[in-house]
Amino acid sequence: MTHSKSILIGCIWILVALGCTKDDTTVPLGPETIPTVKEAATYTVSRTSGITYAEGLSHTTWNSASTTIMALKLDLYVPQNSAINRPALVLIHGGGLNGGSRTNTNIVAMADYFASRGWVVCSLDYRLRGNKGTVPALWEQYAVAHLPQTEIVDALKIYPANRDAKAAVRWLYANAENYHINTNFITAGGNSAGAFLSVTLGTTEAGDFTDELSLVDDPTLATTHLGQPSKIHTILDFWGSENYVRALEQVYQIQRLDTNDAPILIAHGTADAIVPFSNAVALQTTYQATGVDYAFYTLQDQEHEAWDALIAGKTLSEVSFEFIAAQQALIVE
Repeated sequence: MTHSKSILIGCIWILVALGCTKDDTTVPLGPETIPTVKEAATYTVSRTSGITYAEGLSHTTWNSASTTIMALKLDLYVPQNSAINRPALVLIHGGGLNGGSRTNTNIVAMADYFASRGWVVCSLDYRLRGNKGTVPALWEQYAVAHLPQTEIVDALKIYPANRDAKAAVRWLYANAENYHINTNFITAGGNSAGAFLSVTLGTTEAGDFTDELSLVDDPTLATTHLGQPSKIHTILDFWGSENYVRALEQVYQIQRLDTNDAPILIAHGTADAIVPFSNAVALQTTYQATGVDYAFYTLQDQEHEAWDALIAGKTLSEVSFEFIAAQQALIVE
């Protein structure tokens, strides 16, 4: 994970502000439409690997004319039950936007945990630093003009990763009927860089990290289900940060962290040397200011990637289950 200082420096740019509207596409539902989930593992899980959710460009050098088209993949975990009203969970791996995979063992374990209890879960890959995804021209120009040479790439790699995460959620909406997903009950969560991306999904607007590029700039946008929403309803933040969103606010001189944000679970180790614990405290302070619901779990003396941490004797998956079920008022059996 890039240090928070580099993330903030690398993202604070003054671009032309774009007009966006809130991604308020949730339709109020009656009690009879609330999904039912199981407290214990109940269902056999069917996993389909390597589904293409969109495409993205990979440049020979950043924003060069020489490109190849990348298929962006996700794995889908579906409970084998007869339910036609399922909640969904989007899981995003960490790795500092430099590495990592949707097949990370901890991500797979969490996907199996939730799918066996009734969720449809997708775990996605997104473009990393080495893929050199398309970046808006003004974004690149400012980075080159204002940042030290050693920090330019750390700034550039942020945009395509966020663009792809938005595209994955739109794919889920586009395919909700096929998998009996109730799109009023979608959670996004991840670790490290995946948590940064999840926070962005839960606090930004529909056009953010999408509308800054045109189909001329990036023809693969046409594969990203642009007509679909990207709204999520709950965030799981494992040792992440609000820094991507704060950068977006500074870039466009807009306000994104507000009362419309999704409730969040924050879990962060006090001994984290990669994404300092102060990032969690800052995010808690933000949620206290907006009044949006949150849960803040201090993982005492835990370092980065604290997957084995226990919270009052419960695993991260268990406390996440409780948080989502409470926030979304799911029926738990």
